Amino acid sequence: MKHKLIYKKGLILAPVLVFASVAILFVGAIISWTGSNIRSAQNYRQKEMAMNIADSGINYYRWHLAHAQTDYTDGTNTPGPYVHAYYDKDNVRIGQFALTIIPPPLGSSLVTVIATGTVDANPKLKRVVRAQFAKPSIAKYATVANDNMRFGAGTEIYGLLHSNGGIRFDGIAHNLVTSALSTYTDPDFGGIRYAVYTQDSPADPSPPTAITNNRLDVFMAGRQYPVPSVDFVGITSNINSMKTAAASSSRWWGTSGQQGYRVVLKINDTFDLYRVTGVTTLPSACGNDATSQSQAGWGSWTISTQSSLVGNYSFPTSTGVIFFEDNVWVDGQIDGARLTIVAARPGATSNYPNIIVNNDVQYTNYDGNDVLALIAQGDFRAGFASENDLRIDAAIIAQNGRVGRYYYNSSCGASYIRNSLTLYGMIATNLRYGFAYTNGTGYNTRTINYDANLLYAPPPSFPLTSDQYSLVSWQEIQ
Repeated sequence: MKHKLIYKKGLILAPVLVFASVAILFVGAIISWTGSNIRSAQNYRQKEMAMNIADSGINYYRWHLAHAQTDYTDGTNTPGPYVHAYYDKDNVRIGQFALTIIPPPLGSSLVTVIATGTVDANPKLKRVVRAQFAKPSIAKYATVANDNMRFGAGTEIYGLLHSNGGIRFDGIAHNLVTSALSTYTDPDFGGIRYAVYTQDSPADPSPPTAITNNRLDVFMAGRQYPVPSVDFVGITSNINSMKTAAASSSRWWGTSGQQGYRVVLKINDTFDLYRVTGVTTLPSACGNDATSQSQAGWGSWTISTQSSLVGNYSFPTSTGVIFFEDNVWVDGQIDGARLTIVAARPGATSNYPNIIVNNDVQYTNYDGNDVLALIAQGDFRAGFASENDLRIDAAIIAQNGRVGRYYYNSSCGASYIRNSLTLYGMIATNLRYGFAYTNGTGYNTRTINYDANLLYAPPPSFPLTSDQYSLVSWQEIQ
């Protein structure tokens, strides 16, 4: 008996439809994936192009500052943002960058440039870059000198240390120590020495030989010599411009007719001003040893009498400079101020005015918002009756003199020995620096903490080491 195969309509259609649907979905997925990859590649390319455009905006304004160093409005003298079209190599516009320029704070050279780059093919996609440019100042150093220097045991310095002469260093240096010389003759101990050397055991040899021990226990970041010298003569032109700036804001005073002035800084952005009418006289035996030290201008430099209040004056917000053509005693505290105090007589060749600090000069904030410079045409001095634990928050310059304390012996009174001196800022001294002596007089411990905020945001009218802007930072912020 024969059996017949029976076909039912639609039996094959269902599998065909299933496989066709799977194929369509697969092909659709491939097409979608391919399209997604193409769009992703396009987005990536456009994002990179937007970044290049934003970076071009940064480079453009760096070029602009090189040719117009104080123009922070892109040559328009109007508020930003400042928009520039961006063209490819065929001179076809493909996007634009918009610049926001933030001028430097008072007395600083730190310029902030924010550039937003976009492409015309996708204007919603953007990249934002922030960069900062500044001219480096002499405050790049924790201590810089124009003379041979000696730093004894008990000295600890954070920050760069440089001298145009030689350096004997027996303390601890946490940063690089440099000299403009290759070798020198130590004025205290004689003998030809490395330009930067230590007597801390085991002492560096004299005469110098090839250095076989880097002495990282003393020079923790190393030592380097010779390097280019620092220009102290160039500070003179700054003093002239500082006087002009102070006079323009009525913060200039001539000679006092007495011993000098006392400035008491206040946290409300004002200062009290007094005339110093008398200084303490020390016993004659006190000065015997000082004569052998050949210290010109030796004295107590301690106020004994002062006039009643001359006046209370606001800090000059337009220039930040207070100028005196006489000696100035400074103490007190600032809060959110940027200030430079100068004691100088432009054109003088002798009897330079000095700045004296016997009591604490302090910041309230240590984040760069408080900045103070104390610039003396002569010396920067701590007097005989200086505080036992003295703190000075400031960038200090002694243009023609020295930063330090005179030699006082036991005949002077109990204050001949002091405990500790802490400086937060920097020191620039033309002559040999020192707040202590080898027989234990002066400040037993001296700590110099470098204020890194000073490098590109120094006090108003502070001397610079270059007239060219350098890139300080670069960061993508969006």
